[in-house]
Amino acid sequence: MKIQRHAKIVELINQYDIDTQEELARQLKEAGFRVTQATVSRDIRELRLTKIAVDGGKQKYVVMNTQSSELDEKYLRILRDGFVSMDMAQNILVIRTVSGMAMAVAAAMDALNWKEIAGCIAGDDTIMCAIRSVDDTLLVMDKIQKILDVR
Repeated sequence: MKIQRHAKIVELINQYDIDTQEELARQLKEAGFRVTQATVSRDIRELRLTKIAVDGGKQKYVVMNTQSSELDEKYLRILRDGFVSMDMAQNILVIRTVSGMAMAVAAAMDALNWKEIAGCIAGDDTIMCAIRSVDDTLLVMDKIQKILDVR
């Protein structure tokens, strides 16, 4: 559950300008996670989130770039742990995951920032990735297979 929650936190701070622990806790609760302020505080520390200034003097949480290789490994582990299978339909990549892991795996894939992926939509155990072209779909499938072969 912690890995899924961490993946959701990264997804949320990339999607929204979240500037307080309370706001992050509210977003997590809306996404179906049961969290306390202490849990959110611990997650922020473990993910090594920091705040940066944005428009209008506001601040928002971001993942520090200096830890990117460590976080990339976390995302790769989420992908390995949740992956079941994948299939291609033109430039759409359909990924099957362990039940309940699709959101975490999709967030991990989004966080890897692969230029070939326009975006991912996740259900409970299925992800649809919009890939920029058919050739890019084959590249993404190859990247995923190489990640899975590391096991």
